[in-house]
Amino acid sequence: MKQLSTSPRGPLFGAHGSTAVGSAEEVLKRAEQADRAGLDLFTVSDHPYFGDRLDAYAVLGVVLGRTGRITVIDCVTNLPSRPAPMLARTITSLSALSGGRVVLGLGVGGLWDEIVRLGVERLGPGAAVRAFEEAITLVRALSDGGEPVTFDGEFHRVEGLQPAPVPAAPVWTGSVGPKSLAVTGRLADGWFPGHAADWLSERYRTSRPVIDEAAVAAGRDPGDIATVYNLPGAITPTPLARTRDDDGRWVGGSVDQWVEELTGAALEHGASGFVYFAPGGAAPDESALARWAEEIAPAVREATRPGGEVSGVRVHPAGPAPTS
Repeated sequence: MKQLSTSPRGPLFGAHGSTAVGSAEEVLKRAEQADRAGLDLFTVSDHPYFGDRLDAYAVLGVVLGRTGRITVIDCVTNLPSRPAPMLARTITSLSALSGGRVVLGLGVGGLWDEIVRLGVERLGPGAAVRAFEEAITLVRALSDGGEPVTFDGEFHRVEGLQPAPVPAAPVWTGSVGPKSLAVTGRLADGWFPGHAADWLSERYRTSRPVIDEAAVAAGRDPGDIATVYNLPGAITPTPLARTRDDDGRWVGGSVDQWVEELTGAALEHGASGFVYFAPGGAAPDESALARWAEEIAPAVREATRPGGEVSGVRVHPAGPAPTS
């Protein structure tokens, strides 16, 4: 799967979709809209312990069948509920069926009181991170073909299992704690800062250096690890007097205010991409998604592309190039 570096399109733009059972048709309509409008990414969340939620990978499979170019990602996969060897088969299958339009989003697991209702054994924080690191290693080993894989880990074991003859999907994580951030630096291709933190947040300022230091220690270029932001906010018809609240969190603004903010994020802070959420973390409606995809994204891409209004600025590599 091709990786974007200094892309003429600039940073990636995506949108988030609901997995509520009652929104089943709506999420597919918004995915089709995002695809037609030229967005790069469509994301959903993974909460299999809630009965009123659709299975994330079932949603993504149908979305891929209804679209032609957009890349999908479960942001992020609830790893404790999905055994790594089966997750590997799911990802390589979706990739083969879609021409590589899949990114593997992975998390350590957060809502353990809910997760254990699925019959999954509760793991402590340290064990959960070790299981997370093993899973990334094993999922990659079960891609790209080659000799049968035997893996005897602390949490995951396979014996003589044939890898799928499909290229490994990029891995983006939702790491939060220092140990899982270090795993991201050693092994992952991208990172979603937790709790919708952005480039001006304390969370980003303290977390990204942990990723970078771990990458360097592993002999990697930190610039090869994308930072893609989940970004909620209102797209307003007129400018707001303040685009950030008293805590410094982005609340939105007019199209021009969004374009100015995101252009600065890409050029001054190395942001690799942005996934749009409506205020409060909801999935955007048709109108908001149209403004995001048709007005904000093209303007930021133009302002950040090499040879555009601002040239000679490196944008971090940011995951998969959309297929046509």
